[in-house]
Amino acid sequence: MASFVGNKIIEILTLHNLETRLDNLVEKLITLENIAMVDFLGVENQNIREMASAFPKSKIVSRGNQILIKGSASEILQINEILQSLIQHYHKFGKVTNEEVRSYIKQEAEHLAEANDDNTLVYGSRGSIVKPKTANQKALVEAVDNNDLVFAIGPAGTGKTYISVAMAVKALKNKEVKKIIITRPAVEAGENLGFLPGDLKEKIDPYLRPIYDALGDMIPAEKLKYYQENNIIEIAPLAYMRGRTLNNAFVLLDEAQNTTAMQMKMFLTRMGPNSKVIVTGDQSQIDLPNRQKSGLVESYNILKNVKGIAFVELSGKDVVRHKLVKQIIEAYDKHLDKKNDTGKKS
Repeated sequence: MASFVGNKIIEILTLHNLETRLDNLVEKLITLENIAMVDFLGVENQNIREMASAFPKSKIVSRGNQILIKGSASEILQINEILQSLIQHYHKFGKVTNEEVRSYIKQEAEHLAEANDDNTLVYGSRGSIVKPKTANQKALVEAVDNNDLVFAIGPAGTGKTYISVAMAVKALKNKEVKKIIITRPAVEAGENLGFLPGDLKEKIDPYLRPIYDALGDMIPAEKLKYYQENNIIEIAPLAYMRGRTLNNAFVLLDEAQNTTAMQMKMFLTRMGPNSKVIVTGDQSQIDLPNRQKSGLVESYNILKNVKGIAFVELSGKDVVRHKLVKQIIEAYDKHLDKKNDTGKKS
């Protein structure tokens, strides 16, 4: 039965004695409640016919306020997903058109294609699929597969941190490493740590929040808590890496543009056996005090020809945030170029 609180659907479908297997096929009978059938099925059941044409190997028949589906388990799962989306659409708008049926069928096909895509890194904790979406993000994944140390350099929103975290989670799930270590330099970007309330952890956590958010998208909350409590996933300021050897670990140094030359050398020499290291940074957002050279910038000049180390550069074309982010980056780049040209002429 279906019941509603406001516009929220508590239960959409009632399934009657499903999973009846006949000749390797599965039968499902779905009962629709509180629905005007002509507005849901369309004139002369055209919406059901549209679905039937999209799944020719399955049988979809409407009988009163019930829909009978017979087909393979995989196709019935897809049909169920589409029907659930259509029912939600109906309760929101009061009607389902043939065009909307085609749209939801297309969405389900795209979702299935993504799920079967070899580029998939991990499945998110909310059912999403995490995968590289641009050519340079794919190049980053390939570089990590083929090298033990990779530098991913590019502006905000290009997915360099998110993809790196996804690769670390994938390696942990595949038992390629025993732990994940993620670190950032705690450099103040216009704020003063000393004036923030709380103990050291409370002062540092805001700097690590993007890492927590990314992990939360990919690992269920309880499992993530277990991993952290047992040091399987460790998130800590860069200063905590000093004196350690990082064995059997996937290590990510984020916001590396804010490391000093000595900090970068210290971090890179922590690598132990069977470790993968990704260093991410944005050279346009250096928050170090004036006259202090970024360890990220220096490392490129020193290590660019070392075998086994790869540098991947991402650009505004790889931005996967709001479309305005790409335009903001381009505008700032043009302003910087103009400023540099003016400086050279003066």
